[in-house]
This record gives sequence, C-alpha cells and structure tokens, in this order.
Amino acid sequence: MAMALRCFRHLPSLLYRSSFTVTRGLPQAPNCCPSLLLDGCRQCVHQVLLTRQLATKKAKGKGQSQAKVNISAALVEDIINLEETSEDMQAVVEALKEDLSRNLSVRTSPGALDHIIVMTKDGKFPLNQLGQISLKSPQLIVVNMASFPESTAAATKAIRESGMNLNPEVDGTIIRVPIPKVTREHRESLAKLAKQSTNKSKEALRKVRSKSINQVKKSKSKVSEDTIWLLEKQIQQMADSAAAEMDKLLAAKTKELLG
Repeated sequence: MAMALRCFRHLPSLLYRSSFTVTRGLPQAPNCCPSLLLDGCRQCVHQVLLTRQLATKKAKGKGQSQAKVNISAALVEDIINLEETSEDMQAVVEALKEDLSRNLSVRTSPGALDHIIVMTKDGKFPLNQLGQISLKSPQLIVVNMASFPESTAAATKAIRESGMNLNPEVDGTIIRVPIPKVTREHRESLAKLAKQSTNKSKEALRKVRSKSINQVKKSKSKVSEDTIWLLEKQIQQMADSAAAEMDKLLAAKTKELLG
C-alpha cells in the first residue's frame, strides 16, 4: 500500500502535461514503482489525467482551470475513510433538509411540534411523548400535559425556544400555542430562520471537513506531501459539493416561504 501511494508523488508533474500526452499514450511509470505495480500506477495516472481533462472548468474571475481530484478510497483507506467522511457530510445535509421541512412552513399542524425536545430532570424527551398534542383551530395548537404535569414548564420553554416563532401560554397543565398569522412579516421571519439554520449546518459541515483534514495531516510522516495535498483537495471538494446542495435547499425553501 505504501509503495502504491508513492506513485502519487509524481502526479503533479504528470497532471500539467498537455492533452497531447494523453492522446499519444500514457507516461511510463516512475522508477520508484516496482514492475509489479506498473499497471496499477499507470491506471491511477490515467484516471487522474482523464478526470482533470474532462472535469475542469473556468475558475470564476481568474480564467484558470480547476482540476477535480478523484482518488480511489481503497488506495488511501489506511490514511482516512473517504466514504465515512462523505457520509458524515451528507448526514449534515439531510439534517438540514429535515429541519427546513419540519420547522419552517407557513402551514402548521400538530405534528410540527412532535420533534421538539424537552429537557426534564429525567432526561430529554420528544414533546409528543410527554403531552397530547392537538389542533383546536387553524390558529391554535393545544398541548395537554396532564400525564406529566411536572414537565409543563420545561415543555413551555422548549416550545418558546424551538426557533419556530411561537409564544405558548400556560393554563395549569394545558399549553396553548397560538399560530402566527401568515403575514408578509411572518414569511420573512421564517425565511431568516431558514438562513440561520443553513448557516448552522454549514458550520457543522466545516467541522467535519476540518476533522478529516486534520486526520490526513497526521499521516505526513508516512506518505508524500503530494498525497496529502491531493487528499485535502478532495475533502474540500466534497465539502463544497455539500455546501452547494445546502444552498439549493435554502433557495427552494426561501422561494416557498416568500411565495
């Protein structure tokens, strides 16, 4: 594995060769590669060269080409699990998608409060496990906390701090949650909340990226600097792709909220 990774040391110089090199034939494997790995080395070079030529585009404002790195996860599995990194990033995107769908809508239903987490002395519980939630009218949701009256105050606080722009009112063990009128101001408020939620998700995405890059840097003593550089670039590309998906989700939700 380590011998195969050393092949990446020669990639930068190979990447900048002209398209003439690709059409006329692949460069020979470097001397450091044993003959046993010759075909594998040429295959890696071929993949990266084609990826660079077919997936480049003009950099905004610079007029330069940006190469898309696509390293096989199997070749670097002893350095970092790229598939796991991708899954962690996608999990952040999916969490944002669910948040935008559940919490930010101009139409309110009893199920909109189900996911709210209530902090009690016995731990954290979804609101629908502590109280009976019902829709009394299009403008009012009622939460009956008769089964767990001691958690009424905690449930009220959780609803108020849910980020849904709700102002609950308490009457014994009954929590009344007036639904804000669907005014232009309310729509704009929801749109702002959507942007705030997206920004929080992007921060979580940056943490995943930083964690992965730091893990890669720990292998500097084992692999070449070129390999480290390629991995860092690919991780950044994965993060950029996830961030772009978040921007699309925000744009769609903003359009929906503002009508």
